[in-house]
Amino acid sequence: MYTQDKQFYVAHGENGPIYIQGKMVNRHGLIAGATGTGKTVSLQVLAESFSQAGIPCFMADMKGDLSGISQAGNMTGFIEKRCTEFGIESPQFSGCPVTFYDVYGEKGHPMRTTISNMGPELLARLLSLNETQSGVLNIVFKVADERGLLLIDMKDLRSMLNYVAENAHDISKTYGNVASQSIGAIQRALLALENQGAETFFAEPSFDIMDLLQCSPDGKGMMNVLAADRLMLNPKLYSSFLLWLLSDLYVQLPEVGDLELPRLVFFFDEAHTLFDETPKALVDKIEQVVRLIRSKGVGVYLVTQNPTDIPDSVLAQLGNRIQHALRAFTPKEQKNVRSAANTFRANPAFKTEDAIMELGTGEALVSFLDDKGTPQMVERAKILFPLSQIGAISDQQRDTAIKSSRIYGRYDKIIDRESAFEVLLAQSEKDAQIAAEQQKEITETKEIKEKEKKSNKKGFWGKVFGAVLTSIAALIGTRVANSVTGSKSRQSLGKAAAGRAVSTATRTATRELTRSILGNLIK
Repeated sequence: MYTQDKQFYVAHGENGPIYIQGKMVNRHGLIAGATGTGKTVSLQVLAESFSQAGIPCFMADMKGDLSGISQAGNMTGFIEKRCTEFGIESPQFSGCPVTFYDVYGEKGHPMRTTISNMGPELLARLLSLNETQSGVLNIVFKVADERGLLLIDMKDLRSMLNYVAENAHDISKTYGNVASQSIGAIQRALLALENQGAETFFAEPSFDIMDLLQCSPDGKGMMNVLAADRLMLNPKLYSSFLLWLLSDLYVQLPEVGDLELPRLVFFFDEAHTLFDETPKALVDKIEQVVRLIRSKGVGVYLVTQNPTDIPDSVLAQLGNRIQHALRAFTPKEQKNVRSAANTFRANPAFKTEDAIMELGTGEALVSFLDDKGTPQMVERAKILFPLSQIGAISDQQRDTAIKSSRIYGRYDKIIDRESAFEVLLAQSEKDAQIAAEQQKEITETKEIKEKEKKSNKKGFWGKVFGAVLTSIAALIGTRVANSVTGSKSRQSLGKAAAGRAVSTATRTATRELTRSILGNLIK
């Protein structure tokens, strides 16, 4: 519950109300505890208090429980008992303004981004690539940038991978070896990602991060609730999405320094997924973003079962702590309890390690930063009850909230504009057409040469044959005429003289035939 001196009433201890300072909210925080100990209620209490102060929040709803923050709560026996304990009279139950989101577009407005916006580092983590494969993916992004090719959706990335593979020889000269095995591994990883529904996530219109920083007409901060029940079945997609969201905020928001109240508060449920199997380089980047984003007026609150789920470099940035009960039945669990206890500033009134195991549902160890940024001594306290509904809302209530949202219809329809896939496909078709035309020319040229070759052969021998026929016909005609006129003279000759005349005529005919053939060939 927001107060005039910019403090938020969160819990009640032995010494009365426990507040978190408004100007320290952006110093980040941790909500930890075993399943069923009250983490979700603590998150809801913080979020609705921030909303009343005009601070928008973003939270992932793992089981649908947080959707109840949109509806007014009601008095119960448990809340009535707490009112008596805390000295609260006539609590004003009310819901918060809520915008529902869903990466898959089923239980809220779609939240999408592009392949380019995700970037090679987060995408490599999402695809579980090794160092070599990640290097190849970086080359793909670099080549796309140089060629002016937009990487928007999955088919764009596939097209670029094919392009790099086909031009690997030339690209390797500039950027290093591009192995076909690495391209194949990335392609297979993309197929697995598509099976998780990533095609609906990587698309346009891309989500405008500034839509998270809105308030309702009455000045309350908007509660941006992400339906994450299905998304959590694909933890790498979930964690990569949250990292993209946080990174995009860091890049886009201006520096504002320390504000009296933050501009936005993020709640990361199941925060351990951010760090599971995460390369050290990416963990360092997460730590850097968490450390620096507070100067952008953004607070980050990680929600997980045990503080040991969070790397020490990140845990050191979380100044505001709410620790619910932990159970310790094994040596490893006892070690985790000790580690959790060591994250608090000790209180001489009790032993922190023992208190963690003794806490009941709705109780917690609480330590917030004072107005100078120094952690206060840990206190054992009972968490305040929320004024909004605890538990999920109906499908009809959710549908009504979605359709009445100010961004209804803005992101619902996918836009597929020209990008790498279309450009490379057009270029491929153009190259194929040019290649077909060149092949056609080669084929036609070859056919013409073959015809000319056959024509030359047929023309020569035809000419010879024609010349022979012409010469023979002419000779026969001449001889027939001569034979008629000279028959009587031959009859008057003797046999010897007749033989000599025939022999002479034959030789003469042969010479004339040869000359005639040659003459016709020359013609």
